[in-house]
Amino acid sequence: MKMEFNGAETGLGIVNNDNDIGLMGKTQEYSFEEILFCEMCGAPTVKHRILGQRLNQSQGLKPWKKEGISVSVKKCSNCQLIYSSPLPKPKNIHDHYGLSPEGYWKGETLSWSSSYFADQIVKAKELLQYTEGRLALDIGAGTGKGMMSMMNAGFDTYGLEPSKPFYTRILEQMHIDPSHLRMGMVEDVNYPDNHFDFINYGAVVEHLYHPAYCIEKALRWLKPGGVMHIEVPSSKHHIAKLLNFYYKLVGKNYVTHLSPMHSPFHLYEFGIKSFAELSRKLGCSIASHHIFVGSIEYIPGPLKPLFRKYMEATDTGMQLVVWLRK
Repeated sequence: MKMEFNGAETGLGIVNNDNDIGLMGKTQEYSFEEILFCEMCGAPTVKHRILGQRLNQSQGLKPWKKEGISVSVKKCSNCQLIYSSPLPKPKNIHDHYGLSPEGYWKGETLSWSSSYFADQIVKAKELLQYTEGRLALDIGAGTGKGMMSMMNAGFDTYGLEPSKPFYTRILEQMHIDPSHLRMGMVEDVNYPDNHFDFINYGAVVEHLYHPAYCIEKALRWLKPGGVMHIEVPSSKHHIAKLLNFYYKLVGKNYVTHLSPMHSPFHLYEFGIKSFAELSRKLGCSIASHHIFVGSIEYIPGPLKPLFRKYMEATDTGMQLVVWLRK
């Protein structure tokens, strides 16, 4: 394993370090960015608490028996954003997201049904006071199921997808006009300003290297009064806290937060204050938000209903859903 750090300070409060990481015969090249200011609220990270270390693979209950490399995981003392420092970035985005849909979404159905994304569409129409002809953009279109649901609900729908295998799958299996779908990263593409009524960032923002910039950029594409749906992992997740406590109990400096160098490649976990602070800076507002529990892992089956009730009562579920209005 080769680790060579050649730091070069940039004008963005980030230090870039180029590294070749070899693991079990496989080499992946990363650049590492040391984050000096909170991505969402801008607070200096020097006083942020280090929660522990995260391996570049699934950890399980005994990560100390696995070989690999790790990065530190920190938490913003102001807005509760959880992030890795340094932040690993692959040389090529397809090193992470070049998997087939089946390889990435293991065990999940890839077929579309009209119930998919239905609750979110109902909420979007309510917030927009929906009328015919509204324009929607699905950022991170995946296999195209969200686009299909928005089209089925009457939105004139466009999509953006960075992964070539996913982009190809949409064109092959979904009845979507190719002119309505683009392949690329949000950082690299442009749409007209004040163009869309509804932008969906569902299960995407936690994958973005600089989410605040990407949200700000997408807001420019949103019409005044338009809404943006964002769904991200919550930094208050109760099960994560329990697993962290277990690691501490056995005397190990590991945490279960994030997965910056292995699938599903989550780089951040967010608190609602993360979005409150960012909204204040960007001049938008939080139209609505809630936390839902999601799946409950590592807990014996008979206890899951009790844990679900507790997490519902304390807002410590797995996913944070935020609706921003321009």
